[in-house]
Amino acid sequence: MADLKLDQIRKSYGAVDVLHGIDLDVKDGEFVVFVGPSGCGKSTLLRIIAGLEDITGGDLMIDGDIVNNKTPKDRGIAMVFQSYALYPHMTVYKNMAFGLKLAKTDKSALDQRVRAAASTLQLDNLLDRRPSELSGGQRQRVAIGRAIVRQPKVFLFDEPLSNLDAALRVQTRIEIAKLHQKLKSTIVYVTHDQIEAMTLADKIVVMNAGRVEQVGSPMTLYHHPKTRFVAGFIGSPAMNFTRVKITATGAETVTVEMPGGGTAILPFAVPAGQVGKEVELGIRPEHLELNRDGDLPVTGEVEVVEKLGDSTYLYVGLPNGDRVTLRAPGHSRVKIGEKVTAAADGGAAHLFDENGKAFTKVNCPAEYSADE
Repeated sequence: MADLKLDQIRKSYGAVDVLHGIDLDVKDGEFVVFVGPSGCGKSTLLRIIAGLEDITGGDLMIDGDIVNNKTPKDRGIAMVFQSYALYPHMTVYKNMAFGLKLAKTDKSALDQRVRAAASTLQLDNLLDRRPSELSGGQRQRVAIGRAIVRQPKVFLFDEPLSNLDAALRVQTRIEIAKLHQKLKSTIVYVTHDQIEAMTLADKIVVMNAGRVEQVGSPMTLYHHPKTRFVAGFIGSPAMNFTRVKITATGAETVTVEMPGGGTAILPFAVPAGQVGKEVELGIRPEHLELNRDGDLPVTGEVEVVEKLGDSTYLYVGLPNGDRVTLRAPGHSRVKIGEKVTAAADGGAAHLFDENGKAFTKVNCPAEYSADE
């Protein structure tokens, strides 16, 4: 396996810039996920690593070698696409062996690699079938097996689960995680699904409009997002945001006026000159609890109730016109139109300035720490 380094990678199509100087280090054996909304540049960046797109500027290094001008077959990578791209007339065995056959691999070595990959992916009993005789999840495993047999330095996955139904996505996600644990391989994985990113990644790269917003472990991004964009993208349901006014600041606290009245004292270091300014307060639905006292009180009217069995989500309208989501127990009997009060610990809050940058949280309690 190998390290991967991106140094000021830029990509332009004519006068249109789509990647704006991407810097990234991927360590040997690391599982890195690119995540972001459609059009953010994550798939373009993956295709650049694969050699399927030319680099406008910067250097791409695999295992210490600059590979900007190397063809895909000379980079030591293997890619699994969103579409399975299997040959319909070939059996599973022949699909997995095809690349090795083109590379004139010794027949006994070829057979050994194919059967070892098939065993790893539990495809042993399917080697004589054709793709039309397989389920979607089995086809995706064949596509992964075709990549494994090449024994690449780096595996690239381009939204490999997006064509699967919900149950198969969960099952295949688990299989990919187990595969990484077994192979200890370097993997770069692209998805728009932040749940996939959180559950698979050692390190997440959040992209937005061709730039990297933040790089970090899943729990670092969850507990300590550096921008409002990252805070809103990571977590499901999404983080709540509401406008509040700063009324006082201290060395390690800030006091804000809450929607509908009342104040909250929160553990943030805020620069001087912020008193009187409106900022955005962020709080995750799972950190708000009904009918309790806390540093961060929220009161409003229930507009929508979603019952999911183990939990109930309440969509609550605030006096300032914003809406927040609360997570209540599954047996909750709260109804639409009721007025409810909830609260959270101040340590669970996030504050963002007018540019969407996070204020620094101080004295963070252990339960809101990024330590993993």
